Amino acid sequence: MKQNMLTAIRLTIVCIVFFIGIYSLLILGAAQFAPGKGKGETVTINNRVVGWKLLGQKFTDDKYFQSRPSAVDYNAAGAGGSNKGPSNPDYLKQVQERIDSFLVHNPAVKKADIPSDLVTASGAGLDPDISPEGAKVQVSRIAAVRKIPVEKINALVEKSIEAPLAGLFGTKKVNVLQLNIELDKLK
Repeated sequence: MKQNMLTAIRLTIVCIVFFIGIYSLLILGAAQFAPGKGKGETVTINNRVVGWKLLGQKFTDDKYFQSRPSAVDYNAAGAGGSNKGPSNPDYLKQVQERIDSFLVHNPAVKKADIPSDLVTASGAGLDPDISPEGAKVQVSRIAAVRKIPVEKINALVEKSIEAPLAGLFGTKKVNVLQLNIELDKLK
């Protein structure tokens, strides 16, 4: 028993040194080769950081495309889903409130035409992307508010669609921050 105890203690010390020290330094070193040097890829306009490319942000003004809802109010320090299942009454109430709010801001849209990603939060609650359908369903509202032809905004959405990785992994998506930045450039 004493022999097993000493072996376990030695293994614990080796694991602590490796995983807290060496592994952390390896990851930090690898991060230095990533965009943003491991601090996240920021989006800058006129030397001012306006957001992060890979983090969802809240857009509430009707002149902007709205992001996917967040279960953590877009707080990257507390990423996480709601842990409520699709039959949970509180969850269903929350989704219905999101649907009602969306319909108030987009009166030309029918309830059946609202893509699910605009009323359900992602697993981490920080998804920066929406589906192309989620962007297209908001075009008429934005065109009316900004007084820009629908065709021009539709073309911007089409240009902003990112294909799946290698054409195989994932789905088509639109980064909301990038789309809103391009939208602000339209006159």
